[in-house]
Amino acid sequence: MTDVEKPINFIQQVINADLAAGRVKKVITRFPPEPNGYLHIGHAKSMCVNFGLAEQYGGVCNLRFDDTNPEKEDDEFVQAIIKDVEWLGFDLGNGPCYASNYFEQLYIWAKHLITEGKAYICELNAEQMREYRGTLTEAGKDSPFRERAAAESLSLIEDMRLGLISEGAMTLRAKIDMASPNINMRDPVLYRIKKMAHQRTGGKWNIYPSYDFAHGQEDAIEGVTHSVCTLEFAANRPLYDWFTANLPVPSVPRQYEFGRLNLNYTVTSKRKLKQLVDQSYVEGWDDPRMPTISGLRRRGVSAAAIRNFCDSLAVAKTDGTVDMAQLEHFIRDDLNRNAGRAMCVLRPLLITISNYEGQEQFDVSCHPNREDLGQRSLDFSRQIYIDRSDFSEDTSLARKKFKRLVIGDYVRLRSAYIIRADQVIKNEAGKIIEVIATLVPGTVGQDAPDGIRARGVVHWVSNETSVDCHVNVYDRLFVEAAPDEGDKNFLDYLNPESLVKMSGCKVEASLAEAIVGEHYQFEREGYFTRDSGDLDNLVFNCTIGLRDNWKV
Repeated sequence: MTDVEKPINFIQQVINADLAAGRVKKVITRFPPEPNGYLHIGHAKSMCVNFGLAEQYGGVCNLRFDDTNPEKEDDEFVQAIIKDVEWLGFDLGNGPCYASNYFEQLYIWAKHLITEGKAYICELNAEQMREYRGTLTEAGKDSPFRERAAAESLSLIEDMRLGLISEGAMTLRAKIDMASPNINMRDPVLYRIKKMAHQRTGGKWNIYPSYDFAHGQEDAIEGVTHSVCTLEFAANRPLYDWFTANLPVPSVPRQYEFGRLNLNYTVTSKRKLKQLVDQSYVEGWDDPRMPTISGLRRRGVSAAAIRNFCDSLAVAKTDGTVDMAQLEHFIRDDLNRNAGRAMCVLRPLLITISNYEGQEQFDVSCHPNREDLGQRSLDFSRQIYIDRSDFSEDTSLARKKFKRLVIGDYVRLRSAYIIRADQVIKNEAGKIIEVIATLVPGTVGQDAPDGIRARGVVHWVSNETSVDCHVNVYDRLFVEAAPDEGDKNFLDYLNPESLVKMSGCKVEASLAEAIVGEHYQFEREGYFTRDSGDLDNLVFNCTIGLRDNWKV
């Protein structure tokens, strides 16, 4: 299906109608994360929607940080988010923008609502406020401070700003409708006292706006035309509209909601991801088992694979859960087309070729279908390593479907000779430590002579020039498809084999100075990349296996 034939989603239909009617001259969207954690795969879909719409219509998408809660926010998260957005290939628009850029204006607007009789200083504590709010089936009741005089509220909010009021003693609340069936409209909090420094404004403020109060006004200040967010904010839209209707904002944006990305075999709650980090179930936000963008990047997933995956998902008005296998399909497809080939022996077994002396090199392509990736040289020597799982001394296997090396039989070394296993050498514990083999001359790139039939092809590296390395083999973090569904404790479903650390591995010499960010297919093993978290050692992370091992 060509781009022209692709059906357009409901947001594109809205934008097309707005442009055609002249209601909008230039499309402006925004991606507004809170800097209280790292971005995850669910955020990637939201990014692709918002930045993608701006790209499609020649508009702008602003990266904006809704940094209204200094208690949970940190510049570490700000910098990580900027890195993720840029790595995925998106332009920051007029950003990065910050809610904290607008604190003074938001405070002026808060006082405007007080002056207009639409906001008041409330002295109910948090527990009392919950009691007064009511339930989904019962209306709330008015705060005893709801009719406080505007002049008194104006004086008190200034005292709050100056730090003269204790934390928790007062809040500024909008005066809307305590009987509204939408609990968000029951006099929501606009400002609360937090006597702590902000990562950008320092100690200037002792009060901070709520997310709900700041969000819509930020959009209005930035001229956002289409405020696109996920479905959990649908109930907030009436409040969003109430603020923009009751304040002298420079523009009136509209909010549209689409279904968020839920992925099985993982969790995407920031609170739960933070718990995994804080309680050391993983090694950090960028642990390659995490669904964070930084974790996926460190694991070796490319930006193109993530964007292709997100672009394949429907932008609809319902939530849905996507099978992890769908993401893995796009990862494999991208790496199959773009990853250079190499050989790495994870469990080395020494092979000594009794009828070979010296060394030679074989020039082989870095990719079977990509001449542009060039060639690399493989060093061949008298002693090589193959994977221990590729050899057996059980001669009965000669009659079975074991396509590897067996005593008395032949196998081809990838891009090199055919060899025959003749003898095994064991240590005192009875473990095989070496295999003596014979090489069949003239079989590099040539068929075997009559009477010789190689059982299969195995990968190998030279003992002389191969390089020691460590390999991290990753699997899904959870063994349950929906680990946090209902009343489940997601920690009960952690996969104990989600990380296997392998040492003593041997990689071909061409990867001795492997570059972080480059992708390799270790032949017959899977796709790997150099670990960005341990540059003092040669460590490779397994991005994904060559095939799906989770099929049922």
